[in-house]
Amino acid sequence: MPKTIKIHLADDHKVLIDGMLAVLNMHSKFEVIGFSLDGSTLVETVKKNGADILIMDINMPHKDGIEVLKQFSQEGYTCKVIVLSSYDDLKLIKEVLKLGASGYLSKQCAGESIIEAIEEVAQGKEYFSKNIQEKIFGSFSGHTIENQNNEAVINSMLTDREIEILKLISLEYSGKEIGEELFISSNTVETHRKNLIRKLNVKNTIGLVKYAIKNNIIKN
Repeated sequence: MPKTIKIHLADDHKVLIDGMLAVLNMHSKFEVIGFSLDGSTLVETVKKNGADILIMDINMPHKDGIEVLKQFSQEGYTCKVIVLSSYDDLKLIKEVLKLGASGYLSKQCAGESIIEAIEEVAQGKEYFSKNIQEKIFGSFSGHTIENQNNEAVINSMLTDREIEILKLISLEYSGKEIGEELFISSNTVETHRKNLIRKLNVKNTIGLVKYAIKNNIIKN
């Protein structure tokens, strides 16, 4: 019998928690084992109830979601966190990624994305709702590779060609478009993409973009 995924919900609006409960209780593989209406005791509660996944709003009284993520990080606690927020500000998205969140959903997309997000994150993957992915990719229009301290670090790991491809991937170019831009075949592009994933120890294209964000490889 498949393992039940234990979930804790945290949001300062009880009506939203009730809505998520109604959706999640329809699936036998999910078990909602607790909920919190504020962040003050959230970390200790999640530790005690042994949740596999915390679905958490950013804006909560007493202790917000950023502070909760910081406490998890400081204490070495590894509960997977999906941020569910009304905000899609890029700086906020970058901040929660740096603090170790495994997913980010906007509340407007939660109904259609929450089940898929839980399943992906439970498997050790990352998940971002489509509008958040578009926000991340869209932010790279006109961006350039960082040319100061990070460049020396990246150059020690990646070839010039791989850096070019990483930039174009972050600009949401397709494999075919990258090939046309760099005058190489789509197969060669795919080989470079796989090498980037291996070298940077990420799982997929979103992981490459996340790496670019965390390491300030791409900036305005």
